[in-house]
Amino acid sequence: MKKLIVLMVFVAGLVTMAKAQDTAAEFKFETEMHDFGKIPLHQTAVFVFNFTNVGDIPLVITKVESTCGCAVAAYTQSPIKKGEKGFVKVSMTPTGAALPFNKAITLTSNARTTTKVLYVKGISVAQNSN
Repeated sequence: MKKLIVLMVFVAGLVTMAKAQDTAAEFKFETEMHDFGKIPLHQTAVFVFNFTNVGDIPLVITKVESTCGCAVAAYTQSPIKKGEKGFVKVSMTPTGAALPFNKAITLTSNARTTTKVLYVKGISVAQNSN
């Protein structure tokens, strides 16, 4: 009898966990990668990643980090309700040498997949002195 009760409690726990995953928030981005093309050194280029919360509960972004200081991100600070839109705006200012770049912007949130990575790439070029 004890084994049957333990088994029933275990199954009930699994069902509860499965249901909790079904009611998570979830990103649906229009695009997850952007190519800036050529950007003159020390000039800022901006791209906005738009997304919709296709999950069942409000989506909350808790942290946004980039792989370098040359890419700075602003994002929707308030909870994004089911079906509503949000954004991550990336400002890229290449410094140093004229080279190709490929940067990652990492989002942490309460979404089903708690970590989401967006990518920006391009080529930094020397400014014309004309």
